Amino acid sequence: MLRFIQLVICNLPRFAMIPRMAYMAGHPEKYTEEECYRLARRAVEILTRSGHITTDAYGVENLPKEGGYVMYPNHQGKYDAIGIVRTHEKPCAIVIDDAKSHMILTSQFIDLVYGKRLIRDDLRQTVRLMQEITKEVAAGRRYIIFPEGGYHHNHNAVCEFKPGCFKCAMKAKVPIVPVVLIDSYKVFEIWSVKRVTTQVHYLPFIPYEMYRGMTTRQVSDLVHDRITSYIDQLMKKQGRDITE
Repeated sequence: MLRFIQLVICNLPRFAMIPRMAYMAGHPEKYTEEECYRLARRAVEILTRSGHITTDAYGVENLPKEGGYVMYPNHQGKYDAIGIVRTHEKPCAIVIDDAKSHMILTSQFIDLVYGKRLIRDDLRQTVRLMQEITKEVAAGRRYIIFPEGGYHHNHNAVCEFKPGCFKCAMKAKVPIVPVVLIDSYKVFEIWSVKRVTTQVHYLPFIPYEMYRGMTTRQVSDLVHDRITSYIDQLMKKQGRDITE
């Protein structure tokens, strides 16, 4: 929270960017998805620089070269999606909890990257949203979906996945990209403004041919196991505890 306050104070002169973000997001007939995404990444670049945040990317070469795909990262905090956008050059949309999406800057940012707002406990809206995502991914769009659904001081530990969120990728028959986030929670959870470094690891994608015929639970377990195994190995290599 202290870093968030610092970011607001440091970037008050740049708040003029927010109306521009809203305008571009509201006029798709004038601006392409690529142009909107460039502005979103510019905003992220300003935020990370002024907030003394470094995000290192690993495994970018593992991302599919063409077509749509869905990235499924572990979830640690408010910086998670920002860290991915910071390191992901091609446009990618974000699925976010509707209740958390209407804050100033967050709202404009989600609209700018063609994001979707998920209303919890509204089954009809969830089904409709997943159908929309399925069509868009099949047509070539890339998405970030957090299979844990939320986060609560879990740090680098991974919680249980919700199998239903994998349906859109499975129905679209597109690659699934497991993504590992390390120390992402430190950006806004730790009461400090000291320089912080987070990590985004793109694991080898899972092609449709590999998970064809599997149930959503099996796919969920497959992705969960890949992410947790990678984190366990990384923590052991670095001599760290997963709860740090």
